[in-house]
Amino acid sequence: VGVGGRRWVDGKVEREKRLRGCACGMSDPIDYSEHPHRRYNPVLGTWVLVSPHRAKRPWQGAQEEIPEDTRPEYDPNDYLGPGNSRVGGTKQNPDYKDTFVFDNDFQAILSDTPPGEVGSVENGDLLVAKSVRGKCRVVCFSPKLNVTVAEMDVPALRKVVDAWTVEYQALGELDYINYVQIFENKGQMMGCSNPHPHGQIWSTEFIPENPAKEQANLARHFEKKGTHMLEDYVKLEINAKERIVCENNSFVAVVPFWAVWPFEVMVISKERIPSLLQFSDGNKDDLADIYRRVACRYDNLFKTEFPYSMGLHQAPTTDINTAHPTAHFFMTFYPPLLRSATVRKFMVGFELLCEAQRDLTAEQAAKRLADLPEVHYRKQQAST
Repeated sequence: VGVGGRRWVDGKVEREKRLRGCACGMSDPIDYSEHPHRRYNPVLGTWVLVSPHRAKRPWQGAQEEIPEDTRPEYDPNDYLGPGNSRVGGTKQNPDYKDTFVFDNDFQAILSDTPPGEVGSVENGDLLVAKSVRGKCRVVCFSPKLNVTVAEMDVPALRKVVDAWTVEYQALGELDYINYVQIFENKGQMMGCSNPHPHGQIWSTEFIPENPAKEQANLARHFEKKGTHMLEDYVKLEINAKERIVCENNSFVAVVPFWAVWPFEVMVISKERIPSLLQFSDGNKDDLADIYRRVACRYDNLFKTEFPYSMGLHQAPTTDINTAHPTAHFFMTFYPPLLRSATVRKFMVGFELLCEAQRDLTAEQAAKRLADLPEVHYRKQQAST
């Protein structure tokens, strides 16, 4: 299905005056920019309900308070700051100059959990539980408190990518770790407990549900088609040019056709790369570049520090020393803001009980992001 005046037939883009119906055999003439419809996410195997006509409804619901940003470059009370004491005062950070990685002081998963299991899924038991082991780490992106990814430069972010790579390999080589999840929660709205620019790494002995579904669907596509799903999807998006936000030599950033969050972005390697361990220096530079550019466009959209959860999707570490045959590296940004810096999307009602729903189409969101500058609004204001 193409939107905004295009139709896809066997992966090719065909220009039409206006989309009516779709290539999959639907006979009803509908306009996908106006009429409600569902879109399929082949990576997760899920659907999203799209209701573009609802974008016109007035809003009298909740609005978020946006605190004024008065952070200094350094604060002695910042427990992630260089040379400062962490929570509880029992540990002190080194006087780091770029990135700093350490064990999370409040880990969600522990490496010394004893083995234990109750019930069995295979036996149809209703009460099933199993102990898990893992390790959680924190990655400080910069010694400065008053910057975000959107305001950092590419060389500084390249050091973040390098830290991710080192941690992915080191954690993945632990004999009990089978998956390493790298992510960033930005902003109070996303539950971030400290404004210092940082991310987290949770590594687990089990492969969590969503990554397991992703890997199974990528493998299933290859078995069925003989091609790699996300390589096919990248080609389709580059040809369509309807949902691209920005790109460089190694990556393309799109609002995916099946996006759930209003301004959701998916950054995909143009050629299949299983994980950070297979990245060239050029790939790492390009990842740092597109990370900054997406984050900058977000901030410029509503001229605020745009909240989001960002995560890397890559190969499980079950066999860390062997390149995975079907895994494909990508990163996702899930931001909650909808209409302004103070109005967010809520996942409630039908979305909790049935399936995800959105109003703004992926094509409309992509155009708004693609039209934004890549110079941060604070720099623009400072220069005027």
